Amino acid sequence: MASYALSPAIAPSQLCSGKNGMSASSTRAALAKCVRNGKDMRMKVRCMATSIPADRVPDMGKRELMNLLLLGALALPTGGMLFPYTYFLVPPGSGGGAGGTPAKDALGNDVIAVEWLKTHGPGDRTLTQGLKGDPTYLVVESDRTLATFGINAVCTHLGCVVPFNQAEKKFICPCHGSQYNNQGRVVRGPAPLSLALAHADIEDGKVVFVPWVETDFRTGEQPWWS
Repeated sequence: MASYALSPAIAPSQLCSGKNGMSASSTRAALAKCVRNGKDMRMKVRCMATSIPADRVPDMGKRELMNLLLLGALALPTGGMLFPYTYFLVPPGSGGGAGGTPAKDALGNDVIAVEWLKTHGPGDRTLTQGLKGDPTYLVVESDRTLATFGINAVCTHLGCVVPFNQAEKKFICPCHGSQYNNQGRVVRGPAPLSLALAHADIEDGKVVFVPWVETDFRTGEQPWWS
C-alpha cells in the first residue's frame, strides 16, 4: 500500500508569515495543491479499503464450524459442573424389575429378611428407607414373619416423622399430637388422613417396597397417596 505525505517544501510558518517573500497568490496556489493532494490520497485509500480480494473473506461454513467448536468447548465443562448438583438433587432410582425399591436399614444396607427377623421380634416396628426415600416402618407380625405392608412414617398433617409408641401400641406425632393405630390408621387429629402404605415383598431374600395402588384395607377406600 503506497504512502502519501505533504511536500515539506512549504512549512506552516511560511504559509502564515508575510515575511517569507511569498506572495498571496503563491500561498493560495500552494494551499490548493495541498488540498488536491489530500483529496487524491483519501480517494486512493478508500478505493484500496473497499477492494479486498474475495478469497480473503471467511466463508459462512467456516464461521459455523468455529461457532460449533466454541459451543462444544463451553458445553463440556458446564455439563461437568452441573452433573454433581443434578445427581445430588435427584434421588437415584434403585429398584427391582417390577418397579420396587429395596428397603435400606439405618446404615444404608439392603434389608435381608432372614437377618432382620433374627434381631426384630413380634410387634416390632422399625424405620427403614422406603419409596422415594421416605421413612417407612417394617412390621413384624405376632408369628415372627414380616407383614406384607410397610407404613410410611410421614404425618399427613404437616409432614413430621411419626414415631411408634411401643407402650401405647400406636403412632403418636410429636409435633401436633396426631395419633394412628398400630397399622397407621388415623384415630386422632389434626391429621386428616391415615399414614400411606407400601407393599413389602421379598425378592431374592431382600425386602422390596412396591407402590400400593389397591384399596386401603384399613379404611376400605381408595388410597389417597396414589
